[in-house]
Formats: sequence, structure tokens, C-alpha cells
Amino acid sequence: MAPVIIAKDLYKCYAGFSPVLRGVNIEVEAGELVAIMGPSGCGKSTMLHVLGMLHAPDSGTLEILGTNVLEFNREQTAAFRRGNMGFVMQSSNMFDHSTVFENVEFPLIYENVPPAERWERVIRALELVRLSARVHYRSNRLSGGEQQMLAMGRALMSKPKIILMDEPSMGLSPILVEEIFHIIREISAGGTTVLLVEQNAKKALSIADRAYVLETGNIVLSGDAKEMMNNESIKKAYLGE
Repeated sequence: MAPVIIAKDLYKCYAGFSPVLRGVNIEVEAGELVAIMGPSGCGKSTMLHVLGMLHAPDSGTLEILGTNVLEFNREQTAAFRRGNMGFVMQSSNMFDHSTVFENVEFPLIYENVPPAERWERVIRALELVRLSARVHYRSNRLSGGEQQMLAMGRALMSKPKIILMDEPSMGLSPILVEEIFHIIREISAGGTTVLLVEQNAKKALSIADRAYVLETGNIVLSGDAKEMMNNESIKKAYLGE
């Protein structure tokens, strides 16, 4: 089976700054949970944004689901992203005064899904992310961890083939981190391809199938996540062992 993402020689530089990506190469197989790790400022979030078609690279190639997405115009890019990808970013970007149900329902309204079907799909997603008991809560009453779970639920609404997550455990308590990572693994086990940017290397490697380590805009190490857990240089640099 062909990879769902093939990126080659991705280069990205913002005006007035040093290059953020310096020739990144990555392949992601269908259904994989891939962790992208590295120190702060190494380009992880930029890499995720480029792979998610939120930013265009300055050079290189990017093929997603067998399609050269860099040939798209703005409207085609938005339509392709909307139909195939879900996003969970560092800021949950919820509508503060809307209910949990309304926040998750929004993408379905945009897609003209009938109301009866919307209810069933929203509840199913909220059950997966452990928020069905909060269905009528205002989102601004949720804890930080619950808001991240809500963002995951909303990302699932369009039944995306690929979900990209940027530091979903940031700032959460250890108990909520455990819950978030358990949900991420469940999403992946359901067949969705997941790209996870995460500074908590030990947790990321514990659930990932494969991992890439990024430093100063370059991939310096990649491989099977479980094998990387036993790599002495990874232990010393990222796992605090």
C-alpha cells in the first residue's frame, strides 16, 4: 500500500528569520500513528502545518493520498484539507459561549449533514472522547483537558483519513495526559492516520508506531517507536534517562 503522505526536501523560511525546515523528508503509512519529536524551536509545528497544507513550503514536494497537493489553488487546497484532514492544535479554538454539542456539530452543519444524522454522529464522537456527559455544557466551563478532548471530537466529525495534532497534552495534569494519550491511541486503532507533534517523548513513543526526531529543521533520527525507546542517545537526550 502506498504511503498516505510522502514529503521530500521540504524547505521553509519566514522573512527575516533563519530557515525553519531544511530539507525534511517523511513518509507516513495509512493507519500509522507517527510521533514528531524534538526540542522547542526545532520546527515541529511548522512541519506539521506544512504537512497539513496550512502553510506552503518554499520548495520540495508533498504528496498526500496519492495527490500532488502543491499544485492546488487556494480553494482546492481548502476543499482537500476539509475533506481529508482533521486538526487538534495547541489552542483548542472552541466557540466559548456555545455548548459542547454545538462545537462538535459545526463541521457537519457546514457540510449540510441532516440534523438527525448530526445528533448521532456528534454523540458517538463525544463518547469516544469521554465527553458525552458534558453534551449540554458551555465549552468555556470545561477544563483545559476537556477542551482538548472536545477539539479531538470535533476533528473526528468529517471522518478524516488523517488527523494532525500539535502538543495536545501541553499544560495538562499527569492524569489528563494519560487520558489524552489513551484517546489518541484509540483514534489510531480505529484506522485513522495520526501525526502527533509532542514534547513528552516518553508518552509519544509509548503509543506511536514510528517516530521522527527533528533538530534545527532537519530529521536527525527516525524509526520504529518501540526500538527508539531503547536507543541510548534517545534515552539521554529526550527521555531523561
